[in-house]
Amino acid sequence: MLPTALPDPASLSSLVWWGRASLPMPEAIQTKAQLLGELPKLTVERTGSGLLIHVSGEWRLTRDLPPLLPVVREFEASPPRKVSYEAQSLAGWDSSLLALVDKISRLCKQHKVEEDRGGLPAGVQALLRLSETVPENEGARAQPVPAGFVTQIGQELLDHLSGASDFLAFFGEVSIAIGKFIVGRARFRRVDLALTLQDCGPKAFGIVSLISFLVGVILAFMGAVQLEQFGAAIYVADLVGIGMVRDMGAMMTGIIMAGRTGASFAAQLGTMKVTQEIDALTTMGVSPIEFLVLPRVIALLLMMPLLCIYSDFLGIIGGAVVGAGMLGITIRSFILEAMHALTLGGAIGGVVKGTVYGVIVAVAGCLRGMQCGTSSSAVGDAATAAVVTGIVYIVVACGIFAVIFHVLYI
Repeated sequence: MLPTALPDPASLSSLVWWGRASLPMPEAIQTKAQLLGELPKLTVERTGSGLLIHVSGEWRLTRDLPPLLPVVREFEASPPRKVSYEAQSLAGWDSSLLALVDKISRLCKQHKVEEDRGGLPAGVQALLRLSETVPENEGARAQPVPAGFVTQIGQELLDHLSGASDFLAFFGEVSIAIGKFIVGRARFRRVDLALTLQDCGPKAFGIVSLISFLVGVILAFMGAVQLEQFGAAIYVADLVGIGMVRDMGAMMTGIIMAGRTGASFAAQLGTMKVTQEIDALTTMGVSPIEFLVLPRVIALLLMMPLLCIYSDFLGIIGGAVVGAGMLGITIRSFILEAMHALTLGGAIGGVVKGTVYGVIVAVAGCLRGMQCGTSSSAVGDAATAAVVTGIVYIVVACGIFAVIFHVLYI
């Protein structure tokens, strides 16, 4: 039951009212209240043609120091003839107060304004005089030397090597998390995995359908222009079928998912990094790799083979449309010829490529998200870096697969 009359605000420092009981305020709260009364303050007062700067409270580097903006505005509006200080309410100080006075002194020298430091503590005046006894020699500060062309190339190479090392290290952590998932020890929410599966699978069908169909149309047009000259128009089906199933279907799906899903992963985790949600998980003893990264990697690992097969089918349909409209080949004949040209090894190889590309996209997106800075612009940079990293590594993996398949005669 609440009291009928509230206590006097002046008594709140010693009593806490709850119901009809009164309890002494804890000592920690009293100490905090005292410290809050000694916050550093900076006020500016115009005195005729002069400017009086009041400093009060505890001026410590560990406190939230007030900005110099009020003083700068006074100088920009109308530079005074003289600047003086008043520090009677100063409770304590360290080098933060010296830095403030030094900045004001530079403003005074810049605008040729007289400065009177008589109102400052004696210790502050003595330290300022000591720092100004011997002026800094011109050219004493080291000037940055512009890097040469070879140095810039070397630095860029080292940065790329460092990025590849970070990617491999992060991939190793994800592999450990996948191992825990297989044995049932990974800690993540099943609902997150279900939502990510929906986002990576059904919601991606539209863009995958459009791009895959158009790629099949483009391949058919390219082959028709050349093969029709030799009366071999039927082999356009072979070209489209082999090209889509072995390489183009998996690669185009991977690139689409890098631009769509990889950027989304980076933006989501980057936003969590900015809002310190990832730090909160670490503090609670929950692994961010298992809780945040693992569901996204598993989702793309499961969805990419299905999307790859779907992309292959849509690409062949696109080629069949061109064959029927431009070459006079029926859709049934086109599909039968394409299926005749395909091999089981090539089909399985294309699905394996798509799966690997999906893992690359997921790891790249999550890595850039975890590496995101703490500003809003850093989230956009992380999304851009995720897309670039994913596409570059997909192209590199495609080249490696080409060599491996050639050696294995697939």
